[in-house]
Amino acid sequence: MFKGILLNKNEDGTTRAELTQIDEASLPADGDVTIAVEYSTINYKDGLAITGKSPVVRKWPMVPGIDGAGEVIASTHASWKVGDQVVLNGWGVGEAHMGCLAERAKLKGDWLIPLPKGMSTRTAMSIGTAGYTAMLCSMALAEQGVKPTDGEILVTGASGGVGSVAIAILAARGYKVVASTGKLAEADYLKSLGAVDVIDRAELSAPGKAMQKERWAGVVDSVGSHTLANAVAQCRYGATVAACGLAQGMDFPATVAPFILRGVKLIGVDSVMVPIARRIAAWSNLALEIKPDTLDKITHEITLAQALEWAPKILAGAVKGRLVVNVRA
Repeated sequence: MFKGILLNKNEDGTTRAELTQIDEASLPADGDVTIAVEYSTINYKDGLAITGKSPVVRKWPMVPGIDGAGEVIASTHASWKVGDQVVLNGWGVGEAHMGCLAERAKLKGDWLIPLPKGMSTRTAMSIGTAGYTAMLCSMALAEQGVKPTDGEILVTGASGGVGSVAIAILAARGYKVVASTGKLAEADYLKSLGAVDVIDRAELSAPGKAMQKERWAGVVDSVGSHTLANAVAQCRYGATVAACGLAQGMDFPATVAPFILRGVKLIGVDSVMVPIARRIAAWSNLALEIKPDTLDKITHEITLAQALEWAPKILAGAVKGRLVVNVRA
């Protein structure tokens, strides 16, 4: 038996989440690597799963937790042996396959990557899917030729996990970053991460014109809906927008005008099914570029029991930066 958060569906269709003892025999039979989870996180999707606010869970019962880092304690997979330290992000874990908000996780070895050298499991989860997604967005901008000398980079949802890490990465790479947030009281925090300016999200969140005054050389957007549409409408000629989230909505109320008249490129950034080689490249970059003092500003550590309390807060936008779950506490 081990401690973990377990989600169940009631007969009336509602769901419940509880911290309980879980039988190791209930772990997925198709997993070929068992890890002792040391740290996990709560991402937006975990918040949806724990609260039942959206039907992200596809199998019941379910252990949530799309991120995990820990040590291999059993393996029948050729690439992994007992004692290896590994990182897990995505792959439907916490949705269709039991996740990492528990002391044990039985996962497919093909989903795992090695913990980068010099990085602790706590640091890996301070970064988590949010930071790893931010790096994928930053890589996308660079691969599309966006240079620091090209102009301002907009980061939306700036005080959240993706936004916070994206600001730190891009600022360290020499970009002039403008942070968009609904929490203007966090302006000093965002500037401490490297933002040169902070704007109110209200400037972007309402319906706007299809073509607006050119400003952004690049955008990292985790918000979607009108915010993404307005960001695209304000892009400079040849700009690139990396879209990775839908905090405001899944809709995209825009026109093709910015794409065909200004050559704007909209790049979708997925973190769930990314091939292993690109995952390793992203995590290698993170190990080199994210400084411990930056992570200290971003990270708030909680316990498994507290994860149940914090899940609604992340959905309400009341969480700054990253929530790291110390599974062993």
